[in-house]
Amino acid sequence: MTEYIRVVCHAGYRADESPVRFFLGERKIEVEVIVDRWTGQDHRYFKVRGDDGGIYIIRQDIIADSWELTFFDRLDDPEK
Repeated sequence: MTEYIRVVCHAGYRADESPVRFFLGERKIEVEVIVDRWTGQDHRYFKVRGDDGGIYIIRQDIIADSWELTFFDRLDDPEK
């Protein structure tokens, strides 16, 4: 599964240091916590928990300067 998304980032010493929210179509998802992050040759990856309780892996294509949703999983507890 790969879906292009719009991401709003916190700007630190880098322009797009870490995601704070992203949009799936018109649906806005706030990042509650960055669970993990890592880099590949041409991508930066973030595993995040959204305010909807979902776990997402989003990646930034550094060369194309675009973002993609590469993984989604709903937590078992719908209250979280």
